[in-house]
Amino acid sequence: MSRYEIAFSGELAPGATLEQVEANLTRLFQADAQRIALLFSGRRVVIKQDLDYDSVEKYRQAMARAGAVAEVRPMPVEVEEIELAPPLGIGRARHIDDGLGRYVEYAKTTLPRGASLAGLKVVVDCAHGAAYKAAPEVLWELGAEVVPLGVAPDGFNINREVGSTHPRTAAETVVAHGAHVGLCLDGDADRVVMIDETGTVADGDQFMALLARRWAAEGRLRHNTLVATVMSNLGLEQCLAREGLRLERTAVGDRYVVERMRAGGFNLGGEQSGHIVMTDHATTGDGLIAGLQFLLAMVEEGQPASALARQFEPVPQMLRNVRFQPGQTPMEAASVQAAMRSAASRLEGQGRLLIRKSGTEPLVRVMAECEDPALLQEIVEGLVAEIEAVLKAPA
Repeated sequence: MSRYEIAFSGELAPGATLEQVEANLTRLFQADAQRIALLFSGRRVVIKQDLDYDSVEKYRQAMARAGAVAEVRPMPVEVEEIELAPPLGIGRARHIDDGLGRYVEYAKTTLPRGASLAGLKVVVDCAHGAAYKAAPEVLWELGAEVVPLGVAPDGFNINREVGSTHPRTAAETVVAHGAHVGLCLDGDADRVVMIDETGTVADGDQFMALLARRWAAEGRLRHNTLVATVMSNLGLEQCLAREGLRLERTAVGDRYVVERMRAGGFNLGGEQSGHIVMTDHATTGDGLIAGLQFLLAMVEEGQPASALARQFEPVPQMLRNVRFQPGQTPMEAASVQAAMRSAASRLEGQGRLLIRKSGTEPLVRVMAECEDPALLQEIVEGLVAEIEAVLKAPA
């Protein structure tokens, strides 16, 4: 039977607008802005491979209704001689029937023996994803009153208007139910966003500051160091310094955080977006286990979520994106380099500057932090203007 692949190169149907098609594809694929932008990067992007004709035609028609012209190609048939493995060389698979139960029990053991969440009303949004059964069960077994959201996956609705990528639903539910706190997981449950009793969303920097402070006081924070990315707010670094703790920064991405943690022997790290890595408990991020640490802090410190989720005042931050065309290299221009050096000099002692190319889109990201909002705006807008001038200049 023939197999096919479907790809997209950015071609729009007659009469369709880019904004309309981007919005339609966002809904169709339930994708974030970065993934949708990749579809319009000018490169041929394979959407799906190894489909039968009926399946690939359904994809093509769905994209056509969204205003996107997709390309369908038959996949080459590869026929090769293979040597079969002898019977004794074939491995065996073993199904673990009680995997859910094992995880639930393990998650509970990450809290101190006898710890209870009794008295807490917790909204947990599972994003119709991986933790839709485990998270409510763990919280209930620990004694919390649980208000579950996003616990009805149908194979298509993962992250759709719920979870850490859409925390508004959970925030409204926290307020409506008079809950003490909300936990928003993403679809694969490796990320968590905390929501306080007022419906305010706290970012990962505040959460990491809380954990670092508590773990250091308990003598658990290895080398008195937290690992975070270059995107974490300067206020986090200043907060840790006041506690005698260090912040090590990595490139953006939880994989780089984990790599640095392993290399340096650190046990706490994460990202502003809510990936919290605690290697005492897991090898990578686990949103539920991280969320339990926040709930434990509420119980042990007797503080509301709003107090614990505000460990420091963030330094004002501004981020602007500048789109460029394939083949353009604005960062290499002498005028841009000079503007960057001037901006860094002006920020010295009161802020920091980060300019980098996106790893997924044709964008230059200009980010700065500064205690002086007026200076912050002046510097960012000046750099953006210089980059845009280079992009508009004749080649």
